[in-house]
Amino acid sequence: MSDHSPKPTVVIAGASGFVGSALGPRLKDRFRVVGLSRTARANAAFDEVRSCDLFSLLEAERALEGAQYAVYLVHSMMPSARLTQGRFDDLDLICADNFARAAARAGVQQIVYLGGLLPASGALSTHLASRAEVERVLASRGTPTTVLRAGLVLGSGGSSFEMLRRLVQRLPAMALPTWTRTPSQPVGLDDLCESLSHVLGRTEHFGGSYDVGTPRPATYEEVLRQTAELLGRRRFFVRVPLLSPGLSRLWVSLVTGAPRALVGPLVKSLRTPMVVDERRRLRIPGREPQDMRAALAAALEQAAASTPHAFVGSRARGERDLVRSVQRMQLPASWNAERAAHEYVNWLPRALGGFLSVMHRSDGAVEFRLAVLRLPLLVLSPAPARSTPDRQLFYLTGGALARMRPGGRPRFELRQVLDNHTLLTVVHDFEPRLPWWLYRCTQALFHAWVMSRFGRHLAASDLSSHQ
Repeated sequence: MSDHSPKPTVVIAGASGFVGSALGPRLKDRFRVVGLSRTARANAAFDEVRSCDLFSLLEAERALEGAQYAVYLVHSMMPSARLTQGRFDDLDLICADNFARAAARAGVQQIVYLGGLLPASGALSTHLASRAEVERVLASRGTPTTVLRAGLVLGSGGSSFEMLRRLVQRLPAMALPTWTRTPSQPVGLDDLCESLSHVLGRTEHFGGSYDVGTPRPATYEEVLRQTAELLGRRRFFVRVPLLSPGLSRLWVSLVTGAPRALVGPLVKSLRTPMVVDERRRLRIPGREPQDMRAALAAALEQAAASTPHAFVGSRARGERDLVRSVQRMQLPASWNAERAAHEYVNWLPRALGGFLSVMHRSDGAVEFRLAVLRLPLLVLSPAPARSTPDRQLFYLTGGALARMRPGGRPRFELRQVLDNHTLLTVVHDFEPRLPWWLYRCTQALFHAWVMSRFGRHLAASDLSSHQ
């Protein structure tokens, strides 16, 4: 690259996290660095910060305009609305699929993804299975994807590291359940950022998957003991055989202040050995990874007094009383999202036994009505310009059950992911008109029940097609 040629643009999703904030300055000598954030506040770590909600495909497309490269550091373990129906791994799929679709549309040359170390054998925890699914989704739209797999990241501001640090600082004595003897291989934040920088933009790494970590494995007990030693704290550790992951989640959350929604999946994944496969280790010429003690010392030296970004719930970030609901179901063979959308509209009044009726308006909108009173409850307007056979989008444009605000974009979509065999049905940014307490115990439960029945209906349709 000549001194006068413009730098290629790299977009970092997850820029407000501790890895993204540390990575941005490291890339500035080679790239024009754009950070993505829901709040688009200026940040000296980036040349530009763009506002982006990755649950919106439209916003993802706008955010990736002009990008040659992209880094994906997002993990949706925390609720994204006041009410979030659905599992975090399903939410992860939506964000990753939006990013992959937007990258393909923008002509991005490479996506670099930070995933999790995977065990050589055995069942994956929900957390690690989600990381593996995101790998597949990011690579499914045609953009060359480079995956770096890491375990515990030792760095100031990291949620897992901060939980370990607070446990050691706040507990003079600590019970060590069996999962603390699980072998793991953490990585220092500096080594991780150097690895991400190294593979970015280098064609020889396009499509590759690599493990990163310290030279040797260590147990979580060893990490805790080393942390106490480096902090100069005398701590008593007692091994116990009885403390379950559920109880561990409770006491870790109480002691550290981390939300249970964040702690639970992480603790469950700690039962799985997460060590580097030396055959897949990323090797950077002239650089050796830090050992655990050195990486841990550097992280503790830089440890900030502020609360990690992941510890702050969405309500604390100023979210309105919005709803996001996602359900995962299997598509019948040869079906696509377009056919599933038509089936849903026709199936619903039959499934509810005449309690609900559907009226197709001349403008293409669909009204769901209370049959007795002929009262429109919800109105869905199709968005053909934003829909494809594998993704059907409808905007919620009225009805007695919806609160419509200027600038709001409540919507319903059906999309195919994971090699197009899985269907996600998603409600985004819905604001109920009912009082919140009444909505929670009526309409919210009813919607979840209806979508569960629709999933069973699709499964039965798939079964009958094979008989």
